[in-house]
Amino acid sequence: MASPLDDPFPRQQARTRRFSLGAPRNFTVSPDGERVVFLRSPAGDDPATSLWAYDRAKGSEREVASAARLLGAAPEDLADEERARRERSRELAAGVVDYACDESVSHAAFSLGGKLWWVSLGGDDAGKAAELPEAVELPGPGGVVDPRPSPTGSHVAFLSGPRLCAVATSGLEAHRVLAEETGPEVTWGAAEFIAAEEMGRSRGFWWSPDGGSVLAARVDNSPVGTWWTSDPSTPGTPPQPHRYPAAGTADALVSLWHVPVVPGGERARVRWDDRRYPYLVSVHWSGGGPPLLLVEQRDHKASAVLVADLEKGTTSVLDEVSDDAWVGRPPGVPAWTDGGELVWAGADAGTWRLKLGERWLSPPGLQVREVTSVGRSVVFTASTEPETVQAWCWSPGGAGLRQLTSVEGVSSAYGDGPVRVVASRSMAWAGLRAEVQLEGSAPQALRNMAETPVVDPVVRFLRVGRRRLSVGVVLPKGHNADGPSGGKLPVLMAPYGGPGFQHVMAASSLWLEAQWFADQGFAVVVADGRGTPGRGPAFEREVHLDLAGPVLEDQVDALFGAAEQVEDLDVARVGIKGWSFGGYLAALAVLARPDVFHAAVAGAPVTDWELYDTYYTERYLGHPEVEPAAYRRSSLLPLAQGLQRPLLLVHGLVDDNVFAAHTLALSSALLAAGHAHCVLPLPGITHVAGRDDVAEKLLLAQVDFLRRALGLPSGPYPR
Repeated sequence: MASPLDDPFPRQQARTRRFSLGAPRNFTVSPDGERVVFLRSPAGDDPATSLWAYDRAKGSEREVASAARLLGAAPEDLADEERARRERSRELAAGVVDYACDESVSHAAFSLGGKLWWVSLGGDDAGKAAELPEAVELPGPGGVVDPRPSPTGSHVAFLSGPRLCAVATSGLEAHRVLAEETGPEVTWGAAEFIAAEEMGRSRGFWWSPDGGSVLAARVDNSPVGTWWTSDPSTPGTPPQPHRYPAAGTADALVSLWHVPVVPGGERARVRWDDRRYPYLVSVHWSGGGPPLLLVEQRDHKASAVLVADLEKGTTSVLDEVSDDAWVGRPPGVPAWTDGGELVWAGADAGTWRLKLGERWLSPPGLQVREVTSVGRSVVFTASTEPETVQAWCWSPGGAGLRQLTSVEGVSSAYGDGPVRVVASRSMAWAGLRAEVQLEGSAPQALRNMAETPVVDPVVRFLRVGRRRLSVGVVLPKGHNADGPSGGKLPVLMAPYGGPGFQHVMAASSLWLEAQWFADQGFAVVVADGRGTPGRGPAFEREVHLDLAGPVLEDQVDALFGAAEQVEDLDVARVGIKGWSFGGYLAALAVLARPDVFHAAVAGAPVTDWELYDTYYTERYLGHPEVEPAAYRRSSLLPLAQGLQRPLLLVHGLVDDNVFAAHTLALSSALLAAGHAHCVLPLPGITHVAGRDDVAEKLLLAQVDFLRRALGLPSGPYPR
């Protein structure tokens, strides 16, 4: 009988949800360092994720909660709000996909099957029991989303539809509705669309340190226009409405309120100048100080760190920053340390640097990527070269700033005390390695049940061109330019290429698909151009008011720069493929530079930036009424009459991030210009082609199109 590991790569990648199943993730370390809580599915092809706890003293793992044990054969019923939340986070698994702990990490809350669950993790009195109890269901109204316990563990707050609710963890009382309104367009405690999709803020309520109240976002979506998705393959299914804030149109109205959890108190609004700063980017509330708010102008040229006075319902400014292009910061700040010092970040000396109070915490040249923990210490990721990211820590006293990892790859660390989880990826091994580390002790590995990929990528990392662009080149396994099967290879460019996302990194898992495409007969070239992270604020902002020119120019420079160093590249046969912004870039390449690019596969492309959302688009291109020229030069539609090369457009028909209207608009313009092209619609698919059968066949369809377009024979395909 054939083993699943005998599957060809497209099937294996689809089955394993890009090899994410079975890998540990979402780590929480208890303050005493005795427990690590995390998520993991039991096998590399099992999407039903479970909650796990690792006992450091025993060196053993325990499955705390699973869908199989709690739901049995019952289906996992998801509320519409939970489906939307998973879509925004690009969640590919099922089961327990998120959780939150109390301050001592002795209990956890999670949603499963629309129900609210509460489970003991160990520690305190629970840790004295020989066998910890199973998870228990707490009273709730159904459709539970985003449950989060109070720091003390006495209550759990959660969302149910548009309502913010809470229930005592004793289970002896019915749940209480903390905030709701009669209109369907107002929600309490949930992140609005652009917060979850673009800001990196997936939540909309925050507990007080004493557990007596929450800060909750009130979101009024009524000003936002309604867009619709429908799946023509199921004509009996009604279209689905989405409040979608397209560039230049109205955003949701977001305010912040202080809401008591115990009966008898009155909720009160926390006010700031929301006409100047309408975007609530983040909220931090800890024992280190009063609540911190990060707010931002709609034009993205200024932001402010505010401190809230809850008794007065007012805020005051701690810091304001501005920029002629747009303001930015690494995720995870602002925040208070336990000692009451503000951790913030800024652009200085060509570097994203951390600040502690008024002094710089990290040196010039060390690009801070993300702050993962602030408390007794500050733990963050940073890099001096864009391909390699290390974990760092600052601690008060004599320890100061120190590097925690030295893996030739991409690492991060989680935990605020002497015990941390260090998660690393590298070119030297497949997938993720997660270890529980205590200084002076041998690291203890958390089991990774993910499958080993059937491809083993080999990447040549380069610096090319006058901008020293980061480029990775992947050749077919066993290719020898001087051998009988050698010679020049057609090139496949495979960028994302857009602002905010970096692909060229020293992590094997990022290169699996590139190696498989290479093994089909291509030299795959991946390049990170202007706008991508890891090179500092100025490099990121070079796409200001032009999302077409700089990114396309850098792909051309990367192609010819790589060809100067790798003689196997045939620059007379060049294809390009991409998804989302990468799909936009792929279509742009064949439309604007047919002299360089000879075929393209454009997946879920943005074709007209006025059809994309406010927060992302206006950050880079400005408001369409203020900067109409920026939208014209970044649009694909005016270029449609110039198509000379084979183009395949792919789009999910129920995509509510980049709507299928983008592909339909470009296809219509191409048809009007008399240019033949291919369109592959994906019924029932959103922005991520996560369904196993679609993900597998989509890879085969792309490689077949590209091989024909670039003069290679069609299949059969190597593994």
